[in-house]
Amino acid sequence: MRDVHEDPQVRHTPYTIRRNRRRVKCHHEDQIHITVWRDRKSPERSVGENTGGRTMESWFKVTIPYGIKYERTWLLNSIQSHCSVPFTPVDFHYFKNRAQFFVQDAGAASALKDVSHKVCDEQNRKISIFVGPSVVPYSVQNKLKPKQMEQLKLTVNKRYDVSQQALDLQKLRFDPDLVGRDMDIILNRRNCMAATLQIIEMNFPELLSLNLRNNKLYRLDGLSDIIEKAPKVKILNLSKNELKSACELDKIKGLKLEELWLEGNPLCRTFPDQSTYISAIRDCFPKLLCLDGRELSPPIITDTEVPELVKSCQESHKGSETLKSLVLQFLQQYFLIYDSGDRQSLLDAYHEEACFSLTIPFNPEDPASSNLCEYLKESRNLKMLKDPYLRRQLLKHTKRDIVDSLSELPKTQHDLSSFLVDVWFQAERMLCFSVSGVFKEVEGKCQDSVLAFTRTFIATPAGNSSVCIVNDELFVRDTSSKETQSTLSIPLSTPCSLPVPALSQEQQEMVLAFSTQSGMKLEWSQKCLQDNEWNYTRAGQIFTLLQAAGKIPEEAFQQIS
Repeated sequence: MRDVHEDPQVRHTPYTIRRNRRRVKCHHEDQIHITVWRDRKSPERSVGENTGGRTMESWFKVTIPYGIKYERTWLLNSIQSHCSVPFTPVDFHYFKNRAQFFVQDAGAASALKDVSHKVCDEQNRKISIFVGPSVVPYSVQNKLKPKQMEQLKLTVNKRYDVSQQALDLQKLRFDPDLVGRDMDIILNRRNCMAATLQIIEMNFPELLSLNLRNNKLYRLDGLSDIIEKAPKVKILNLSKNELKSACELDKIKGLKLEELWLEGNPLCRTFPDQSTYISAIRDCFPKLLCLDGRELSPPIITDTEVPELVKSCQESHKGSETLKSLVLQFLQQYFLIYDSGDRQSLLDAYHEEACFSLTIPFNPEDPASSNLCEYLKESRNLKMLKDPYLRRQLLKHTKRDIVDSLSELPKTQHDLSSFLVDVWFQAERMLCFSVSGVFKEVEGKCQDSVLAFTRTFIATPAGNSSVCIVNDELFVRDTSSKETQSTLSIPLSTPCSLPVPALSQEQQEMVLAFSTQSGMKLEWSQKCLQDNEWNYTRAGQIFTLLQAAGKIPEEAFQQIS
């Protein structure tokens, strides 16, 4: 029977039109006009009826238009949660922009029809589902015979490293054990990939590393089953294949990969530079630590233990600590990368469509004599800027433009001990916070000049309960004389050179407790508390940031014999 889904002349028609069918036109507001042909008989009554002397098999194809946008596991789980009958999807794959799979049960097929427009995606768009009779799926028609499965199992077993929990399937088609028995195992074929994954599921459930190098893979539809068959895989080698687009990786992005190899695929040549390539791959696999054998900088985004970004304002103490930890870790990682000299790694911190603007205060004097001269050309201060074209141009849009703009700004060293942090709005889907402090420029004509800044971030949840910046506003100004004198104590100056005021009994107890918890000498603990106006909590936060950044000298700590 001809499958009209593959016929470009037929659209929105779930199966071939036959007699005894009536046409129903459906039109919903904000929905595409759809014409559906329905049998006068239900699918259950159609199964097994004789048509032209042949008995039609009870297979049904389920098609989701534009299903390529949705991750397989989420899509199937969402459909199953709305379906009144449990179903087993067979041969799930993406074809052009559609997602497709097969079911053999007529009752499930009927129930799946009723799910259409009941599932909504994150943009609250209703998902259409079409169901129609089908021939037996390719992977079922060409299912490996028991003897072939047994031989494939023996071959795969020989390639498994028990100590490393690693399976090497590179050039599987040319394995002598298979060629000698006239078995053509081509992993691009869904039946071959399905059989291989079935063996993996049954024999290597703890698989951590899979090597599929040099198998001429040009799409990953069949491999998408690995998310259920071998969910613990952390290392995947897809190098020397024929993958042409990074979109193929969307089909397996449910894997929590830490190491991925893609070199030798045409897709690697589709990116303008290495940082864009890394960013695109990390969009699929946020926890990735190694790409093509090259170690990546640790992800800047911190995971939280709760599914929402933060709890409501009436939060528990634990929730407050989680929020504080999230913000402080984010700022520590962000500014360490910002001051490192290579700001391209900040791509991971921003949403694809994020916005950024920089502003300096209005200065009627000659800007050329100011320490802010390097920032003037990027300033979007609306009091000064009247040109609407420049206003649009100076608002950086997309994470690539943002990081390129940040890379053009002078190199800096921020004084983490000067930071003042305020979380001024929080909800389950949004977090707004600001950080103020001082920094100095470390090169250029304004080298060693000290400036003050305020940075306001708006962040939203990303994959795996992490956060990403959607809006970033930077305000830079000259420092006051007091700020200049007290700034940039990183590394901390020797405390013995400072006058030591008399301490109260309470302050002495605080110094002793801080020294015990931090491991620093009494004089260094006292200085840390004094610098933070005897705010014990803030002093502890700053100590944690400086210690993680390696900014506290060894002589500050007590020597242990």
